[in-house]
Amino acid sequence: MKYWNLKKINRSALDKTGLIPRSISKLFEKFKKELDPNAETELLEEFKVSRYQTVTSVKYVLILLIIPILVNQISKSFIFGPYVNYLWNQHEHSIFLNESQEERAFAELQRFEEKLHFDILVGEVKKPSRVFIDSQITQKALEIAAEYTNESSTAIKNILADFLSGTIFLSLLIINKRQVSILKSFVNQLIYGLSDTAKAFLIILLTDMFVGFHSPHGWEIIIEVILRHFGLPESRDFIFVFISTFPVILDTVFKYWIFRYLNRISPSAVATYHNMNE
Repeated sequence: MKYWNLKKINRSALDKTGLIPRSISKLFEKFKKELDPNAETELLEEFKVSRYQTVTSVKYVLILLIIPILVNQISKSFIFGPYVNYLWNQHEHSIFLNESQEERAFAELQRFEEKLHFDILVGEVKKPSRVFIDSQITQKALEIAAEYTNESSTAIKNILADFLSGTIFLSLLIINKRQVSILKSFVNQLIYGLSDTAKAFLIILLTDMFVGFHSPHGWEIIIEVILRHFGLPESRDFIFVFISTFPVILDTVFKYWIFRYLNRISPSAVATYHNMNE
């Protein structure tokens, strides 16, 4: 019984590896393709298909980038802009959209007052009077009010314009399913066609950039910019919770992709990644 099991194992291993080494069989296949009279025609057809895929993908990416950006800028300047400015000017006391803007405006005015008093103490402002100080502070307060009024109205324009451009972008993805499939195939060939060292380098670069130990500072800046772009309050609690959870989720997705897909398609790239990461 043991002999039969051993014989069965040896036969399955022999079927798996074959009588001829895989490197030699690949060499014979290469010679076979080169001696094939239709090889040149097949290579030409493959080149045409690859060229069509590349050109179609580049054109589609340009469409996905240019059209939403143009729609965003045109709608913000000529459609939503005049309408929002008209409605915003109807409310003379509307300056801030949230408390974060108020805190930044008050802090800016306070720094200006402190700088003005410092200039007076060191003698840079000659013969200051109370009227002069009040006029300087009032002028600065009016400048800050105009700045934050513009920021508030711009945030509303951004929400409307970004919603419209996002709708256009999703429509382009839904309508052009064929181009999407071609683009996905092109990206897959581009990524998986890289060398093992290049794959490992890109993985380390992306993971260190977005989920590395120094990434929280970058995420904090990105979240603040996004919140100001849409006129949302800059809650420190929300920012800290996001920073403490989202990079962890992103890191898990990276590891799952490496384990589930890359390890199956290119095990040598995973080995190179582990060696470079150590």
